[in-house]
Amino acid sequence: MKSILLIGLGRFGRHMAEKLHELRHQVLAVDLDENRVNEVLPFVTNAQIGDSTNEAFVSSLGVRNFDLCIVAIGDNFQSSLETAALLKDLGAKYVLARANREVHAKFLLRNGADSVVYPEQEMAVRTAVKYSSDNIFDYIELTPNHSIYEIPVPAGWVGRTIVQLAVRTKYHISILATKCRNQLELLPKPDHLFQPDETLIIMGENKDIQRFLQ
Repeated sequence: MKSILLIGLGRFGRHMAEKLHELRHQVLAVDLDENRVNEVLPFVTNAQIGDSTNEAFVSSLGVRNFDLCIVAIGDNFQSSLETAALLKDLGAKYVLARANREVHAKFLLRNGADSVVYPEQEMAVRTAVKYSSDNIFDYIELTPNHSIYEIPVPAGWVGRTIVQLAVRTKYHISILATKCRNQLELLPKPDHLFQPDETLIIMGENKDIQRFLQ
């Protein structure tokens, strides 16, 4: 369990608060908008209404005591930049900031943020990959060149084993797990026999996976 300061409670910040609550972390949520603060109260340990660009206010939060500080402000880049810089100046251990564009990310990284995320861009890419093919249930990008996909078992694989198909040698992909009726089998053995209602969680280079899917 971590102690987390979450600043900015728009849609991204609210979803972040709900997930952190689900993961049982302690969260102090902050926003200028009282309505936004009230909406996340069921999901956070504490919440305050305040201006995250005000040094006296941010100093009163005791930022040094948090394992992670998240700047989730998405509608005012100037405020996001000032907040990230102020958090670092006040001794924040780790600052994660939301960025809408690459130029924003560069400024944030130069002025206090230890890392940045692009929620809209990442969701757009994930959605494009997932829904542009009939054979993809889910997709996670690990690096620009490597990803994890969840796909149905190819019809030609049913009734055969991993070793019979020579999956690694022939397709250059790794099977991390198989899933059948919500039962997950991690790192299936070479003699695993594929079933018609199974799905596969595979990992590999994007070029190899795309070739395999085609």
